[in-house]
Amino acid sequence: MADNPKAFFQRLFHVAIRAADPAVCLPPHLPPRPKGRTVVVGAGKGAAQLAQVLENVWDGPLEGAIVTRRGFGAATKRIEVIEASHPVPDEAGNRGARRLLELVQGLTRDDLVIALITGGGSALLPAPAGGLTLEDEIRINEVLLTSGAPISAMNTVRKHVSAIKGGRLALAAHPARVVTLVVSDIPGDDPGLVSSGPTVPTASTRQDALAIIDRYRLKLPQAALDHLHSPAADAPRPDDPRLAGNEVKVIASARLSLEAAAGWAEAQGIRTAILSDAIEGEARDVGLVHGAIAREIALRDQPFARPVLLLSGGETTVTLGHGETGKGGRNGEFLLSFAIAVAEMKGIEGFAADTDGIDGSETNAGAFADFTTVRRLAEHGLDAKALLASHDSWTAFNALGDLFTPGPTGTNVNDFRAILVK
Repeated sequence: MADNPKAFFQRLFHVAIRAADPAVCLPPHLPPRPKGRTVVVGAGKGAAQLAQVLENVWDGPLEGAIVTRRGFGAATKRIEVIEASHPVPDEAGNRGARRLLELVQGLTRDDLVIALITGGGSALLPAPAGGLTLEDEIRINEVLLTSGAPISAMNTVRKHVSAIKGGRLALAAHPARVVTLVVSDIPGDDPGLVSSGPTVPTASTRQDALAIIDRYRLKLPQAALDHLHSPAADAPRPDDPRLAGNEVKVIASARLSLEAAAGWAEAQGIRTAILSDAIEGEARDVGLVHGAIAREIALRDQPFARPVLLLSGGETTVTLGHGETGKGGRNGEFLLSFAIAVAEMKGIEGFAADTDGIDGSETNAGAFADFTTVRRLAEHGLDAKALLASHDSWTAFNALGDLFTPGPTGTNVNDFRAILVK
């Protein structure tokens, strides 16, 4: 722990990932084989790995397709893997969404649909509703991603401008039974918000979506606003009788992964506290708060005595201003802010990474930081505060050799943050 904090944090990360490994979390939740056909649909950055495991353990005929991010595919024999763009939707994703809708047409009560849903599907399944175009949906996505709105608000809007999200895929499969297996990357683990819930009906309304647009002053295409003012934007409700026989299960989540990491650390003799699995807000603000807690521990042994490991999860946001073109993502931004907050506070180490293996615009999942990060940046001629102001955390941690780049992990249970106060 003391001699090699990077190795310690990497082991923690992989323990957390193992708890969400499809081979571990999927098989116990599979439904019985139906009388009729079994059709698999799915979307998300970990959907291909779920599909691969399903093929290996399913006893019976199987067919279907899933949509995942380019580079996140897996070798399957019976389930088609469609790769599309993320976080910016593209035509491949549009075709993938139409393919999923096509697969569930004409099913009967004897048939079963297994939906494999992980985070990332909101961008991977662009299916413009009404008079919207793919270009409109791309613009909506861009506006949402730079708005600073929490993921729950973003996905509420997405559900009501889509032909597949918000339970519409499950409705298209009626009267077949739909069993949805979810790997949650959403604070609070609401399965209807993961990938905007293509097979999960929603309690939110188009009026809720309009209120979010007003609250965050979102400048959406006129076609989207026109659609949201029409009944065509209404999504299936949880009490819709056509969806009554369906089932939804969260099979992996940030909470379960944090608990696994905490258990491993405790077994190594390291006192551990999970702050929360549902932290939201501006990444730099969350970094400041985590830094303040670490400083309080280092100075006063409050609210926890040293040594202690602090873990947290959730999904922060980065609000971009006009013309700000830095490199990085929310975990890098969190860590750079944290590093500034704990500068020269000896014995404080930090790590943050996206559990899907990619954080923001580059190829790293996150980075490492400590009480020397700001000083080391200055030795490289770099100003930590200026880099943070321009959302350029990747440049900071790349210069120091402190990026964490594990590659795609095959799952997605939100962000993983660890702070060690020695």
